[in-house]
Order: sequence, then structure tokens, then C-alpha cells
Amino acid sequence: MKHTNQAWEFFSSVRLAIFTLCSLALTSIIGTVIPQNKPDSWYVDKYGPATAQFFQVLDIPDMYGSWWFLILLGLLCANLIICSIDRFPTTWRLMTSDQLAIHSDRLQGMTLRQEWSLSSPLGESAAQLSTALAKAGWKSASREIETGTLLFAGKGAWSRLGVYVVHLSILIIFIGAIIGSFLGFKGTVMLPEGESTTRIFASDSSEPIDLGFEVLCNSFSIDYYPNGMPKEYASVLTVRENGKDILKKMIEVNKPLTYKGITFYQSSYQAYQNFIVSIVIQPDKTGKIFTIPYQQEMEWPEKNIRFGIVNAEGTGDSVTRIKIWMKHGDLPASTFWVDNGKDASIPSGDKTVAVSAKQMFATGLQVAKDPGVWLVYLGCSLMLIGLYVSFFVSHQRLWLLLRPGKGDAGTGIVLAGGSNKNQTGFARSFAKLADRLRGMQQ
Repeated sequence: MKHTNQAWEFFSSVRLAIFTLCSLALTSIIGTVIPQNKPDSWYVDKYGPATAQFFQVLDIPDMYGSWWFLILLGLLCANLIICSIDRFPTTWRLMTSDQLAIHSDRLQGMTLRQEWSLSSPLGESAAQLSTALAKAGWKSASREIETGTLLFAGKGAWSRLGVYVVHLSILIIFIGAIIGSFLGFKGTVMLPEGESTTRIFASDSSEPIDLGFEVLCNSFSIDYYPNGMPKEYASVLTVRENGKDILKKMIEVNKPLTYKGITFYQSSYQAYQNFIVSIVIQPDKTGKIFTIPYQQEMEWPEKNIRFGIVNAEGTGDSVTRIKIWMKHGDLPASTFWVDNGKDASIPSGDKTVAVSAKQMFATGLQVAKDPGVWLVYLGCSLMLIGLYVSFFVSHQRLWLLLRPGKGDAGTGIVLAGGSNKNQTGFARSFAKLADRLRGMQQ
């Protein structure tokens, strides 16, 4: 039994809570400074073989999934649970105990105490004081005792539960994180325009992960600053399932697409030396889209058209103008410039050929599935509520002892009170209430 009590005291101690919190804070700093989930060779090149081997022994490259970090989290969870179980009965008694059972001598020893008298009889005074308390927002109860009548009014008893709400919120956040760790994933994919995929690659291992549906990159667009630096970029994605288009959306940074709990974030892009060329023959309105490498010839045999990208102008990866060579049937070949992503109408015999061209890109997507994220959100919300209650709401109590005056003339009043938090603020409220009740004197 003694050993059991010692173990219980250890897991419910404040020292254990301080140790685990400080350890988690320190290790989190280390995990932030040292990049996580890099290849082994990266740590060797960055820190040297000896340090890299030391990192591997302590699982520092995957610190948040290491055995010792999980032990620290387990200790914190055990501490929160046992501490709450150990202290909750006392808290519950403070919330639900019979406050009218207090001995009148204890009121005389309270720091916040005022005394005065009313000229009205005890019964009438009790009714008046009870009404005055109700008007001031204090619901009171009364009891006849040997020395007179005792009134009690309290506020915020439930605020004592704030700390347990905080404990519960931390446990819920941990549960959500564990669910996300085991049932979720994080990955990336580089998806060229016009192509689709049904799988991505895990961020930590590059292993393929099946999505269960198909994602198509319809198009990618990017705007540049005058100096050629990228300004903003976006992708149009289509989700397909069983051969049908289910969802189509333009995504930008901080504006992702989510389907079946899997979220696609716009994270990067890659410029190719290929170009996407659209050709539409008027007035037939027949057209086709081609992907053509730079300075290579391509043919549209059904329309007897040959074409190619002869030249391109731009700054860095940014192409601004594209020079196209095109030959339609037996007509002479023509060469012309078009702005990137714009149209040009080229006369071709009795027809007109509308041509547009743009540089081809691949959109870089970060993909994440976290089924525990809603528990994390719930835990964070509960934590905010619990912290607010713990710091800004207090359990306030008032007692009014009414004793008959000498010869049953008038009533003697003793007002006493206390609060478990914000003593200074409660003292001001107590003084104002006392002045208000004194104003009833006849």
C-alpha cells in the first residue's frame, strides 16, 4: 500500500508536471532548430558523421516520433489524469458543500467583513436583504440558526472546473495528434498541366500513397513582378472518381482543395521547356491542344498542319513572348510572335487559324490527411475556454448573519465574504455591495 501511495504521489505531483513541460519545451526547440525527416546523408554533410550518428541513436531526425518524446507525452498525460482524479473530489466538495452550515464564529474571522444594524425586525430585515441581493445579481438561500438567520449567496462555483477543462483539452489534443499520426499522412506530388495522378509520395519516406481517386491539373497560371520574380500562382484541379468529374476548383496559397478528408495545398511549381499550344480552325471551330517541346516540330495530320516553337523571350523562368512556326497544307509557312497565354489569328487561305501558346508548368502540391484534426481544434477551443475560466472567473461567496437587537429592537447585520481568485477585485465589489445594503437602513 505504501509503494502504491508513493507511485500515486509521484504521478500526481506538480514536480512531474514541471519536469515534463520543461522537457517538452526544450525538445521542441531542438526539433525546430534541427530540420526533421531529412535523408541520413543530409545530416552527415551538415553536422559530420559522429554527430549524425548521435542524432540517429536519439532519433533526433524524427524527434516528434521518437520513443523518448512519446514517453514524455505519456508521462504528461498520466500526470494530468492522476492529478485530476486526485484533486477533483476536494474541488467538488468546495462546489457542492452546504455553505449555510458554516459556524457563525468563522464569519467574524474573515478578512472581508462589515457590520451594521437595521431598525426593522429580523424577519423583515431578512426579506429586505434577500431582495436587495437578488437585485444586485446574487441569488440567496437562508436558514434559521441559534443566533438568528443566516443568508448565503454565491457566484461562479463552476469556475473551479476550469483547470480540469484545460487538462481535458490537452488530452483531447494528444488523442487527435495520435489519430492523425497513425491514420493520416503527409505527402507531395509534382503534377504537370494536363496530367493526372491517383497517388502521391510520402514526405518522410517517398513511398507512394494511393489516394483512392484521381486528381487532374487542368491548368497552372502565374503572375510575375516587373523584375521577373513570381508574384502569385494558382492551379485548377479536377477530382475524378469512377471516370466522372466530381469536383473542380482553383487553388492558391492558403486556399486549398479538400475531398474525402484529403487536402491539397498549392506549395510550389516547376517550369518546363515544353509549351502548350492550342489551335482552332475557323470557321469550322475545330481545335486541339498540344504539348510540344521547345524547338521541335509537331504535326496535326487530320488538318495537315505542322508547327513548332522557334524561340521564346523572357526573364529567368518567366516567358513573355513565344515565336511560332506553322505550315498549313500546301500554303507557305508563316512565323509569328504571340504573348505567353494570349491568342493570335493567322490567315490561312480561306480559313483563319487561332493559335495560343503558353509555357508549360507543373504544379507542386502538398497533400495531407489528418482525421484527428477536428479533435485538435476541439481541444484548442476547450483550452481557451478553460484558461479564460481559470484566470478570469472566480468562485465568490457572501454570508449575511442577522441577529436580533436588544429587546428584539432592530437587527444586527454581519456581512462577510471571500473569493478563491482576484481578491482585490472582489474586495472592491464587496465594498460596493456593502454600501448598497447599508443604504437600506431606516
